[in-house]
Amino acid sequence: MHILLIDDERTFLETVITRLRLRGIAAEGVDTGEKALEAMQAKIFDAVVLDVSMPGMDGVTTLRELKRINSEVPVIMLTGHATLETADKGMELGAFDYMMKPCPIDELLDKISEAIRSRGEGGEARPG
Repeated sequence: MHILLIDDERTFLETVITRLRLRGIAAEGVDTGEKALEAMQAKIFDAVVLDVSMPGMDGVTTLRELKRINSEVPVIMLTGHATLETADKGMELGAFDYMMKPCPIDELLDKISEAIRSRGEGGEARPG
């Protein structure tokens, strides 16, 4: 499993990456939407965890652009400031699901696994 995490809160990002790696999961993190697009163009990820509220390119815009690069990759959106409108927009743009932050790491892992399984058996998502 290779996961991309996108969050402008460095402490949160580093904590989640460390906890995923301790569970044997390859995890990388970036702190802006622009860096996320670069990472997505350079590598194949099994799933993406994306913060909704970021300065510059926000989570909804980042989601739209990530899906242009790889429409198959499941994206889980995280926010500490959920609104129904933002959740609906993310789901319209192809987000797999939406979780409130902070969320327990085990719940996040379960959601990541569910997202990867939902993509279907038999292969990795490829950039498109």
